[in-house]
Amino acid sequence: MQPFIYTALPARVIFGFGTIEQLPAEVRALGAARAFVVFTAQQSATGEELARRLGPLAAGTFAGAAMHTPVEVTGRALQQLRACEADCIVALGGGSSTGLGKALALRTDLPQIVIPTTYAGSEATPILGETQGGLKTTQRSLAVLPEVILYDVDLSLTLPPGISAASGLNAMAHAIEALYARDTNPLISALAVQAVAALGKALPILVDSPRDREARSDALYGAWLGGVCLGSVGMALHHKLCHTLGGSFDLPHAETHAVLLPYTVAYNAGAARHAMQRVAEALGVGDAAQGLYALGRRLGVPASLAALGLPESGLDRAADLAAANPYWNPRPIERDAIRALLSDAFHGRPPTSARSQER
Repeated sequence: MQPFIYTALPARVIFGFGTIEQLPAEVRALGAARAFVVFTAQQSATGEELARRLGPLAAGTFAGAAMHTPVEVTGRALQQLRACEADCIVALGGGSSTGLGKALALRTDLPQIVIPTTYAGSEATPILGETQGGLKTTQRSLAVLPEVILYDVDLSLTLPPGISAASGLNAMAHAIEALYARDTNPLISALAVQAVAALGKALPILVDSPRDREARSDALYGAWLGGVCLGSVGMALHHKLCHTLGGSFDLPHAETHAVLLPYTVAYNAGAARHAMQRVAEALGVGDAAQGLYALGRRLGVPASLAALGLPESGLDRAADLAAANPYWNPRPIERDAIRALLSDAFHGRPPTSARSQER
């Protein structure tokens, strides 16, 4: 056994069916009485219903959570939060709502309850990514770690298959990068393998049968495990590229993860062979990168960066940005190799791990 350091993250996790009924009690358990509920415009009906469920415990709502957590959106929400004298934050939804809740907690030190409705996994992490002036930056701080995560499988039953697939591959990316992280440890590696296996089994079922309760439960469980991995160890090339493309080109977060994952895995395959073998075994395939590419086609997620709206003229800038600031990765970050990776992903070519090592 190799030496390692593991730091557990403090959080209360409630997982099951119908757990939304416990929300008022969880607000009171935090010593709070004026919850500020945040969600996206697309989830306004569900968010307002949640506020009605809270009754007198709801101090106000904000329906403007946005992808990549723009600082200007956080500023508007912060004004409303202070105006209604809230003493806790409740975030309902996916990564956009969770990110806004974290940004508000960072600025106010208020406790948070997150109610995930997608498989983003960010609710389990002390990581906040914010976008300003076309650039996305991230920070790690226990100040943004939610105090309570309330997983209600019932809330995910109506998640469209396309969003389920992209969001689930996003969660899987957290687990895969944790397997070759510089600061990985046996516990997180075990959780990562479980996450890949659970998501790899559940997602194809959900594409065909979106209301399959057992598959929904397995997918949400896998997403939580992926979030724990993301919050516990450092990430590498995959997340760096996704942040670059999302923050600088406004590409959709989960779909960008889904498109890039086979290519970043192929890039690192030769330098992280044991990790990739564990990924392949968890998925029941012979090659991790090729298996992930095939899984993406099976799930019907976008097949290329071009399909997400990235202009081909942006590939050079994306490669420059990704290589600009040195960061750890099992394979050295080489600008030309990153540019080739992005070209493959732009066109949706099948990844070839052997070819990626020769560049």
